[in-house]
Amino acid sequence: MSRQIETLAKIGLFRSLDAGAIASLDTQCSWRRASRKQWIIDYKDHGDDVFFIVSGTVRAKIQSISGREVLLREINAGEFFGELAAIDSQPRSAGILAITDAVVARMPAAVFRNAVHAHPDACDQLLALLVGQIRGLANRVNEFTTLNVRHRIYAELLRLGRPEARDADRVVISPPPVHSEIAARVSTRREAVAREFKSLERAGLLQRRRGAIVLADPVRLQRLIEQAAELD
Repeated sequence: MSRQIETLAKIGLFRSLDAGAIASLDTQCSWRRASRKQWIIDYKDHGDDVFFIVSGTVRAKIQSISGREVLLREINAGEFFGELAAIDSQPRSAGILAITDAVVARMPAAVFRNAVHAHPDACDQLLALLVGQIRGLANRVNEFTTLNVRHRIYAELLRLGRPEARDADRVVISPPPVHSEIAARVSTRREAVAREFKSLERAGLLQRRRGAIVLADPVRLQRLIEQAAELD
């Protein structure tokens, strides 16, 4: 594998490190390629290394005893996972599946902790990430306790979307998620997602485009979510 690829230089956590510090960390990592649909770590695994995505995209997910999958988040190039186990040495809180071919750097927990302790900016970023995860989980718990499936789907679509470049009042989701992915994110079945997508299309709130779906009126969707929460 090319040394040009084998580097942590584009990992956001290490943005404040100079070239020498990056090179030192590079030598303390092991490097691997993960193929699409390959598991990188398993749920409840006992390892505590931290993994950095140099290229590609992976997904954090949990599979219940019943077989239903819960998708937690996607992790893209420049990001990392495994930090919780590196901090508390507990089993993995999720499994990690490559959804594209990926190049991954594997860093021992002790190296990771030393790097975070030695570089205040990296420490601040890690703290912000953990706080963001806590807030995100709190929001999801709130949605599961106050919203029905329909409005949880609306909330997930808004979370996945980004403002359209040509019209900031519209939201684009690209690539478009398949129904089973949305179902796994909001704990329902894909048939329910398909029904809601058709309902949104009939109402003119969702439009399909090559390689994307467009939310034509995200403000209205947000208002519907808020109204549903108030009625709970």
